[in-house]
Amino acid sequence: MATVKMTVNGKSISRDVSDNTLLVSFLRETLSLTGTHVGCDTSQCGACVVHVNKKAVKSCTMLAVAADGFNVETIEGVGQEDLHPMQLAFKENHGLQCGFCTPGMIMTAIDMVARYNSIGKELNEVAIRKELEGNICRCTGYHNIIKSIQDGAFKMSNA
Repeated sequence: MATVKMTVNGKSISRDVSDNTLLVSFLRETLSLTGTHVGCDTSQCGACVVHVNKKAVKSCTMLAVAADGFNVETIEGVGQEDLHPMQLAFKENHGLQCGFCTPGMIMTAIDMVARYNSIGKELNEVAIRKELEGNICRCTGYHNIIKSIQDGAFKMSNA
C-alpha cells in the first residue's frame, strides 16, 4: 500500500492505494468519479482520457501512485459551473450518440485545442482526425465529432 496525494478536479485528496491500482480504477472506484470510462483495458479506445498536469493521458495506462503530487482533471471537473465550450459544442453539434466515448473525446479535444493554440498551428479536419486516432467511437461515424471539435475550438478561442 502507498499513500497518494494529488489534486483532483481542484480538490486536494489523500488516499491509501495498492501499488498496482490504475489511475482509472482509483478515480472510478475510490473517488466515485465514474465519468471516466473503462472501455478496452488496452489503451486503444480513449474512453479513459483524463488530464494529468493539463495533458491528456489514458488513465488505464497510468498507476495511481505515478500521479502522486499531480493535478488530475476528469470530465466531472470540466465546466463545473456551466458547460465548458467543448461540452457545449458537442451538445450543439450532436457529437455524441450513446455517450460512452464522449468524456474521453471531450478531454482529448480540450487538450488538442490547447496544444494547437499554444503553438499557433491550425486545427483543421485532417489534424483533428489524426489527433483522434487513439479514441474510438462505435456509434457516430466521427462526422459530428469533428464538427463539434472544430466548433469547440472556435468557442474556446473566443471565450
